[in-house]
Amino acid sequence: MLDFLERQEPGAGGEIQLTDGLRSLARERPMYAYVFEGRRYDVGDRLGFLQATVEFALQREDLRQPFREYLEGLISRLPAVMEEGA
Repeated sequence: MLDFLERQEPGAGGEIQLTDGLRSLARERPMYAYVFEGRRYDVGDRLGFLQATVEFALQREDLRQPFREYLEGLISRLPAVMEEGA
């Protein structure tokens, strides 16, 4: 797959696009997909990365309680936290 990306011309935003590389690859080799049930996270997007991180942390038994306590404390201090960042 990497050889297809190396030959790929920049696409949207002047970046090499994985989808363009996959399209090129599909012209030369069979491709397979896996249909899954669940939530998809766009970790290439800053907000999506944060959402995935929070949700996965809350699903882990070893992190759930301390992370939840952290989030609850953060939410209670949200106006002050927002002021600090301004």
